[in-house]
Amino acid sequence: MSLEERIENARTSIFKAVFPNTTNHYDTLFGGHAMQLMDEVAFIAATRFSRKKMVTVSSSKIDFSHPIPAGTLIELIGEVARVGNTSLDIKVEIWIEEMYSDFREKAIQGTFTFVAINQLKKPISVL
Repeated sequence: MSLEERIENARTSIFKAVFPNTTNHYDTLFGGHAMQLMDEVAFIAATRFSRKKMVTVSSSKIDFSHPIPAGTLIELIGEVARVGNTSLDIKVEIWIEEMYSDFREKAIQGTFTFVAINQLKKPISVL
């Protein structure tokens, strides 16, 4: 399989409903919960790309552009942004989708870096 095909096949999209138990005192999605969901989607995309054990080593700037209110749907999209020797950068976006209208907008985006590891937890090639 070519690198481009691996990148395309690794694209990961997950939908979630924003319930009150995941919101803060402003009735919007708690930022820490959003980051946890983003790391999960990034992990899945990284694993689907490499099919090796992957660990998060960093997250880059995460931009919270719009609050995500309770009672909305969100789509998390993870895509391979960079392929290194032992590491991958996964770009993750969270899109807000209102339940009862066609309104949709990007709310959050960030980048997560993963490293492939062997049984001794030492870095190995992602390919």
